[in-house]
Amino acid sequence: MEKLKKVAILGRPNVGKSSLFNRLIRKRDAITSDVSGTTRDVKKRIATISQNREFELIDTGGIDDTTMLFAMVKAKSLQMADEADVILYMVSGKELPDEEDKRLFYQLQRLNKPIALLVNKIDNDKEESENFWNFYEFGAEITFGMSVGHNRKLNPFYNWLEEFIPVKKELLGADENADDELFDDDMDFEDTDEDNYYLEEFVEDDELEAGIEKIKEEIVDNNIKVAIIGRVNTGKSSLLNALLGDDRAIVSDIAGTTIDPIDETVEYAGHNITFVDTAGIRRKSKIIGLEKYALDRTEQMLKTADVALLVIDATAGVMELDERIANLIEKYKLAALIVVNKWDIRGEKSYEKMVEDIRNELRFLHYAPLITVSAKSGQRVHKILDEIIGLYGRYKQRITTSKLNEILKFAISKHHVPSVNGSVIRIKFATQYESKPPKIALIVNRPEGVHFSYKRYLANTFREHFDLGGVPLDIVVRKRGQRDDDKQDNAYGEY
Repeated sequence: MEKLKKVAILGRPNVGKSSLFNRLIRKRDAITSDVSGTTRDVKKRIATISQNREFELIDTGGIDDTTMLFAMVKAKSLQMADEADVILYMVSGKELPDEEDKRLFYQLQRLNKPIALLVNKIDNDKEESENFWNFYEFGAEITFGMSVGHNRKLNPFYNWLEEFIPVKKELLGADENADDELFDDDMDFEDTDEDNYYLEEFVEDDELEAGIEKIKEEIVDNNIKVAIIGRVNTGKSSLLNALLGDDRAIVSDIAGTTIDPIDETVEYAGHNITFVDTAGIRRKSKIIGLEKYALDRTEQMLKTADVALLVIDATAGVMELDERIANLIEKYKLAALIVVNKWDIRGEKSYEKMVEDIRNELRFLHYAPLITVSAKSGQRVHKILDEIIGLYGRYKQRITTSKLNEILKFAISKHHVPSVNGSVIRIKFATQYESKPPKIALIVNRPEGVHFSYKRYLANTFREHFDLGGVPLDIVVRKRGQRDDDKQDNAYGEY
């Protein structure tokens, strides 16, 4: 596979780097605000220019030395510049040229890479005539005046960037005169969800059927998206760094260091595992400013995740907020692994006592395995990757109808479905109609007569006979021929 060129956006805080990042990837991904220092960690995405040139775009944190945290952000930003093929240095055209900006720009020039000075926030001709020309004193080889927010004068910059991004090989030889329009002013930033497979109809036979599932070509699905969630300061970013074997995320003792969810992909055992380090969650009453955006973004990430790593601080144990965060795993029906971090400094509590306490507090995650680690020392962190692959395999699995109904018959023989007001409840058959997570439909003559406790009994029986560790299980009760869009009452349950 051809290695993509890397393009890094650098600059001091609040000059519009994340806005340019969002426009280039054509999606509202990075959090933008007027608050200085909104972006702290590095964010990477694949961007396309001129419809056939792909590159890796890197959004870095604002370069600032005012605090220890921002000094760490600066170091990471300069590291990204060193790894990049093209550097974009952005300044604000609303202000006069800054001496610190000049010093940083000269430092980046010494890397001998293509570098452009982007003077942002030049919103009209008057500002261009009064302010833009001041920035020629940087002595940059190429300088662009623009307004990312107003989509003003961006095409000259795009044309320059094209020179350093090669055309994808598979498109070489295609019509060179094809429409080469860069961006639409009214671009759609909405994500598209992957289509889920649903069983369109159920057979009209009263007997248990083994062959009702549609036979589809097996598609290799080895891309796993893993969300790392938890309270502030439980060590999520340290865990990400330990999993990657690199200081990818910025770590500090300051609560709320991570604001914008960042992600990084690693290859392991034939799988591409993308980790998303989300912002630490506080009580709603304590969420202020940018953290509101961070919480919203965290929930957006969970909608597309497959596996959640719930990070618990071993020195504090399970708190009320941990339980509320764990509820997000149920809400988005994710495979789950409970990661008890800071195990090396937990104190005198034994493993058995710690596990007992966590299981008691997080009873609704009874199906989730638990692992104790120390992100700081690396203790047992490597085992998490194997756990993730196992979880994902169970999360996407399909149980054959014949096996499912074999266990269903066994369960019914042991414990018949209770009748309701003298009416006999008959379960015709069961079928798995969706995966991620596994969803099982029970075809019943009277769906309203199947009590919650009996569905839980069946779920426990299925768990005993099929490998469903760490995976939520949906049980849906339906009449014969009923579909998802029918306006009949369905009884849903997650077990």
